[in-house]
Amino acid sequence: MKNSICLLAVLVAISCKTPQKTVTAIPVSVSDNSNPVKYMNSITADELKTHLYIVASDEMQGRETGSVGQKKAGQYLISQYKKDQISFPKGAADYYQRIPAAYLNKKRNENLPDSENIWAFIEGSEKPEEILVISAHYDHVGMEGEEIFNGADDDGSGTVALLEIAQAFMQAKKEGHGPKRSILFLHVTGEEHGLHGSRFYSENPLFPLKNTIADINIDMIGRRDFDHPDTNNYIYLIGSDRLSTDLHNACEVANKKYTNLELDYKYNDLNDPNRFYFRSDHYNFAKNGIPSVFFFNGVHADYHKATDSPDKIEYEALAKRAQLAFVTAWELANRENRPLVDKDGK
Repeated sequence: MKNSICLLAVLVAISCKTPQKTVTAIPVSVSDNSNPVKYMNSITADELKTHLYIVASDEMQGRETGSVGQKKAGQYLISQYKKDQISFPKGAADYYQRIPAAYLNKKRNENLPDSENIWAFIEGSEKPEEILVISAHYDHVGMEGEEIFNGADDDGSGTVALLEIAQAFMQAKKEGHGPKRSILFLHVTGEEHGLHGSRFYSENPLFPLKNTIADINIDMIGRRDFDHPDTNNYIYLIGSDRLSTDLHNACEVANKKYTNLELDYKYNDLNDPNRFYFRSDHYNFAKNGIPSVFFFNGVHADYHKATDSPDKIEYEALAKRAQLAFVTAWELANRENRPLVDKDGK
């Protein structure tokens, strides 16, 4: 026993003097998210059309805020997120942000029932605490008697664009190219009655507004307007440069690299008599200092009429505009720095 102990001591001493090999740490791989083209191209006219013929069908009864038809449309949206394995956000109980009737009727009592924002979420791989919001309103104006206002463009087009954009990001994530920042896909209610749903979210955010890097808002992107009778290869950008040069540049760069739409800034004019900057859901983010951009095709003859139906949507144009929103989001979600707020919003 004693000899064994001595031998062990000698062996330990020898091993301590033996030079140790240096172990080189293997760097953690970082996703190469430099090329979104594959995922951009997964946003197709055919899939958008399939979704829109459901969301803007007569069964949804014009999706009036809080109505049975709007709730059916919401259930369809949730079914698609579940199908694509896109969960509701961390910290939420389910896909609904519930808004009581008392809130919806506080500013002007229109006897609206309870309603809901709908949200889905893809967590970022490197900066999960920073949130990019992509928004669209899924309500419309309902019915007048037996006449149904389907709201295919307003804002069925933005609603289904969100579904396709989320699906594209989820495909990228499954293939190892998920966004580096988190993305909240936010379908808001009550826009037609005064931007109620987006205002409710801004006052009751699931994630701190200080962590929200930008909002991309999509409201009417499926048609052409009076000023573009001969082309649909355009989109109005509103608000992109009001708060952040970085956001404006991200939109311009993404378009130049991938979609080559004509970016029309007519309604971004500070003196725009239509005041579109104040009339869609991005505004409730912008007024809180969050860089925001509104994608819009302008007003056409069927705006807020029962004739705004899915058969009149130009689906190839809808797809290309949704692709621009996607690659802009890709740029913002993956760049090194969040958009700098360097302007006062005026």
